[in-house]
Amino acid sequence: MSKIGFIGLGIMGRPMAGHLIDAGHQLVTVKRNKPLAGELADKGMQELADPKAVAEASEVIITMVPDTPDVEQVLFGEGGVIEGLKPGTLVIDMSSIAPLATQDFARRIHEAGGEYVDAPVSGGEGGAINAALTIMVGATQEGFTRAEPLLEIMGKTITHIGGHGAGQTCKVANQIVVALTIEAVSEGLLFASKAGADVAKVRESLLGGLAQSKILDVHGERMIQRTFDPGFKIKLHQKDLNLALEGARSLNLALPGTANAQQLFQACVAHDGADWDHAGMVRALEALANHEIE
Repeated sequence: MSKIGFIGLGIMGRPMAGHLIDAGHQLVTVKRNKPLAGELADKGMQELADPKAVAEASEVIITMVPDTPDVEQVLFGEGGVIEGLKPGTLVIDMSSIAPLATQDFARRIHEAGGEYVDAPVSGGEGGAINAALTIMVGATQEGFTRAEPLLEIMGKTITHIGGHGAGQTCKVANQIVVALTIEAVSEGLLFASKAGADVAKVRESLLGGLAQSKILDVHGERMIQRTFDPGFKIKLHQKDLNLALEGARSLNLALPGTANAQQLFQACVAHDGADWDHAGMVRALEALANHEIE
């Protein structure tokens, strides 16, 4: 069993950390403004002063924080992981961040004697709670071999995509597909509703045909039931689409659908929806149609 430092106990991170404890690993984390409470505290998770102290106490570091600057601060800021990193420490970043920055972070961790793995996830809060996440890995073969047993505790589908940064590239592609599918489901259900059809029965029928998708299943239900408490916040999906559009510019690549989805998310944010679940994109389309799905 490993001594693991887990930094980032948000909507996704808390259940992921819980699965590692349940599997017999010892976990430590960074002390926050409020004392750790609830299930993780009851299971014996310890709090330490800063990422440096977490690194000093750990064989493996896992980060699950919102954005590229957050990962950089945890790893390389004052009192960061790099200051307490022991030779051979495995650093697994499960955040969704920029692929090029990931390659730089991997180089810096390697130069300090550690092993770096980028392992962003897909599956939302439900996937984290049920240990059913899809995990996309960028690493050396050695790094993947070391990380895989831990990733299997938190996820269901673990794929070694390629070298450092490849996991993050795959995650950006995932977020493009998810955003455009949310838009497609939103438009389809909105059309059915405004045309006067029973939208719940329309969704049920579509789930049996070629239009079937997990997003139609899970987020289509959210749209009909009007339940937009976040499993994955719009502001985080916005961040991921920014990575896609920035990457597209550097590759001289046109992503018109992605740009449109980003504008719909921006419309939601303008209506105080930054913290809605990303299925809340439908609200921007409803505003344009002057009609709410019923």
